[in-house]
Amino acid sequence: MCFAWGPGEMLVYETLFPKEHAEKRPGCPNIFIVRKDQDVYSQTLRKLFNESHGIFIGLQRSEEELAGKSRKAQLVRVSKNYRSVIRACMEEMHQLAISTRDPELHCQHSTQVSILSAMELIWNLCEILFVEVAPAGHLLLHLLDWVRLHVCDVDSMVREVLSCEYPSKHKDFWNAVDIFVLQGRMDDARHLLSKEASANPTSMGMCKILDDLMKKMPILTIGNTQTLTEMELKWQHWHEECQRYLQDGTFASNPHMESICKILLGDENAILEKKELMTTWYHFLVTRLVYSHPTVKPVELRFYAQSSMDLFLGGESSPEPLDSILMAAFEFEIHQVIKECSIALSNWWFVAHLTDLLDHCKLLQSHNLYFGSNMREFLLLEYASGLFSHHSLWQLGVDYFDHCPEYGKVYLELHIERIPLNTEQKALKVLRICEQRQMHEQVRSICKIMAMKAVRNNRLGSALSWSIRAKDAAFATLISDRFLKDYCERGSFSDLDLIDNLGPSMLLSDRLTFLGKYREFHRLYGEKRFSEAAKLLLMLMTARIAPCSFWMTLLIDALPLLEQKEVIFSAEQTYELMRCLEDLTAGKTDNQKFQVDDFEITKVEILRLALARNLARAIVKEGTLEGS
Repeated sequence: MCFAWGPGEMLVYETLFPKEHAEKRPGCPNIFIVRKDQDVYSQTLRKLFNESHGIFIGLQRSEEELAGKSRKAQLVRVSKNYRSVIRACMEEMHQLAISTRDPELHCQHSTQVSILSAMELIWNLCEILFVEVAPAGHLLLHLLDWVRLHVCDVDSMVREVLSCEYPSKHKDFWNAVDIFVLQGRMDDARHLLSKEASANPTSMGMCKILDDLMKKMPILTIGNTQTLTEMELKWQHWHEECQRYLQDGTFASNPHMESICKILLGDENAILEKKELMTTWYHFLVTRLVYSHPTVKPVELRFYAQSSMDLFLGGESSPEPLDSILMAAFEFEIHQVIKECSIALSNWWFVAHLTDLLDHCKLLQSHNLYFGSNMREFLLLEYASGLFSHHSLWQLGVDYFDHCPEYGKVYLELHIERIPLNTEQKALKVLRICEQRQMHEQVRSICKIMAMKAVRNNRLGSALSWSIRAKDAAFATLISDRFLKDYCERGSFSDLDLIDNLGPSMLLSDRLTFLGKYREFHRLYGEKRFSEAAKLLLMLMTARIAPCSFWMTLLIDALPLLEQKEVIFSAEQTYELMRCLEDLTAGKTDNQKFQVDDFEITKVEILRLALARNLARAIVKEGTLEGS
């Protein structure tokens, strides 16, 4: 077996052992790919990543805008937005699980639904305890809402009960009443209980008493001005009334109502008898608190949580990872919650965003990691790194790196170099990101890569454009030479628009300057501005801007100007051209002269003749002008 790193943080390994029941081919290994973060390839989870990105960016930008209660309300609103995105993805995944006929896909979708459900459950509890920071009294109201939202979907059972002709005779009637009571939904429980009173006149009296007890149960509603002391006094009087009816044997003839009365009294054994209806220890915890300690303080939760889990599980089973996470939350061990979630969940999305939110709540300020970064930044870096393994989600990762002040830019520089530049459009997008962040080394690297690709595809214009953008003088010189070589072979330039509009960019290298000026010579010649064209041509040679290897081409280009009816080159300019021709021929070694063919000799002779004739004409013209 051997391993190799593939693109996008993949680990590729091969083995010569064929899969079971697979076709056996001699010498043909099986290739397996292990990805760092498989979840980024899920269509539904990509929506989670995309939509939560906007919430994350909004939170960073609004950090300094609000303070005090307004800031707390904003953080709670952000938390609820994150939860709504989780729930939307969970519902979509649930629909996929229902609709698919593929057993393997159904299993995958169902697993993801369970994970997303657990994520929302944990997030909601952290929102109540760490973000909302609900005080005693109101805390239990939030926990009741939490249980109702996440545990025991009783509504479908109630619909089935109420749909039959005699609801109180239905096998699940008392289970439905019990669940409503266990969840503190007194109005719903009383409504169902009225069905029993209507159908069974003999139990009407008991139903009326139980209904009154449920109606009188003291509840500290949000916005209520009564103090905790007043609430506790009312609750004590109500509790004593429930106790009196139970001791009098009021409900002795109806075990269901007697059981409900015991639950109202907070009898742990009576509540535990409904274990199957609650299904979880944290439902048992909330029910137990509702009927035994409704004004529980946040600091007391840890004791009730641990004892509730012990009573509920009863040594029959060990806690699951989800149980450990929720227990750490009830114990206000924020770092333990994050640690357990990092181990249990399949990607970094949850812990990265939750930690960022808690950091904005000023709950993680004192916790720095041993290598210098804080926990928030470490988790955001891990999450963003995973996004960079996806062909489009990497763009979200850029923003996450931007909000990691210590190591974000370093990580971005490392990851952005690994992005495959498949198209010019993608390269320009990456380039724009680097330019906006003054990542000059990466800008040069991208431009060089794209320039090399363009050269390999013989797209010289694109290659020159990228090399200019990279400010790479050596590569610009190389491409300019290719342009000049192509001109010599074909007699015309490609990509004229680019060369005509080089502007100050032509100063990047001498060869690029020559290319731009040589093209300008051809443009002037084409516009019949012969005098300007002649001056420019001569300047290219005398100022040594033109490479010596190109001098013969320039001299040949001068021939049509030398043969014009009107004298274009003055005597002095003609002498300069002659000197250039002699320098060109005299500069060749004996070996080079030996290799010169007849065609080259003919060109030199024609040039000498044309220069001599032009010199004579120029002297005559200049003498005539002086004489007049």
